[in-house]
Amino acid sequence: MTLFDRCRAYTEPQEVKAAGIYPYFHAIQESTPTRVRIRGEWKIMVGSNNYLGLTHHPRVLEAAGKALDQYGSGSTGSRLLNGTLDLHEELEERLADFLGKEAALVFTTGYTANLATLSALCGPGDHVVMDRLNHACLLDGARLSGARLHRFPHGDTEGLRRVLSGLPSEGGRLVAVDGVFSMEGDLAPLPALVPLAQSHGARILVDDAHGLGVLGPGGAGTVSHFGLTGEVDLIMATFSKSLASVGGVVAGPAEVIQFLKHQARSFVFTASMPPASVAGVLAALDVMHQEPERRDRLRGATERMNRGLRAMGFDTGASRTPIIPVLFGDQERTLLAWRTLFDHGVMAHPVVPPAVPVGTCRLRISLTAEHTDDEVDRVLQAFRSVLPLRSHATSDAAESA
Repeated sequence: MTLFDRCRAYTEPQEVKAAGIYPYFHAIQESTPTRVRIRGEWKIMVGSNNYLGLTHHPRVLEAAGKALDQYGSGSTGSRLLNGTLDLHEELEERLADFLGKEAALVFTTGYTANLATLSALCGPGDHVVMDRLNHACLLDGARLSGARLHRFPHGDTEGLRRVLSGLPSEGGRLVAVDGVFSMEGDLAPLPALVPLAQSHGARILVDDAHGLGVLGPGGAGTVSHFGLTGEVDLIMATFSKSLASVGGVVAGPAEVIQFLKHQARSFVFTASMPPASVAGVLAALDVMHQEPERRDRLRGATERMNRGLRAMGFDTGASRTPIIPVLFGDQERTLLAWRTLFDHGVMAHPVVPPAVPVGTCRLRISLTAEHTDDEVDRVLQAFRSVLPLRSHATSDAAESA
């Protein structure tokens, strides 16, 4: 087989397109916090991660515009060289304080934040232990590091105990988990997991991409929600969800952050986060602190949606967050459900392998603080059209992989 033969053999996208159920790369022509226009038609968006509804907030847009005028469209260099602005440093100081850590480091994307942290801190002879349903960037960071990777069943503290107990005494140990699992909407069992990891000499990293802004006092995230800020070593978060921009951050001990600034390859060799994006995050933090009622509105919309779906008999798993998985089981039923909703004016997202185990395909619904009761009810009405496709299996059966 030559290098491109596998590309020619990969025909699944064309087959799904021919069936009329291809759900990806639909270009958005215009948007609001809760709606998108695609091919001239407006859809209610219930698939974005815009949890606090800040992507169109006037203060966020104004801050981004001012930064464009002051700094230009980009820094055209890495943070190590000419790409560090006073805005980056201000954001790092504010996030370190907000997350309760000594220092923080801002990355251009959330993906590179995890990739950089794991691959720089861990190496051959070390051990990285993670939940089987962790986000791909944690998995890729562990693989890139050369450390030995160990995985335990989702949310299974006893499974984690067995893995940790079987590790050799040599080498460093890192337990890395999502705070909120992006395809399930449930929380990592941090109150049990953290002391267990500590008792086995492991450091702890929590990827709180979907918890920041949603959980905890002031929106400080899952770690704060459980009162474990002083116990978790490293907290990672992204800006592409509640903070309505792009980028990521890792917060932790000052010596670790100093090490990452000089040794993390995907930080050192990546152009810095654009000025407008940094300024937008700073403004979003202000709005998040000054308008706490947004979290209450988000909670209300989520509860209304989840209640309505369950009343119709849909399996929505064990979600405790604005992420609501609606289980359909096999891939074809899931894609048919997506297309039906799309034709009824609703933009949701199908999730299929490898993002989830085979047989656990789902539509991933996520709400924002800007969704109105009327919009939630219209989405629920559209879901009535896919009732024949719903899964009758329990979501717990998904943990087979």
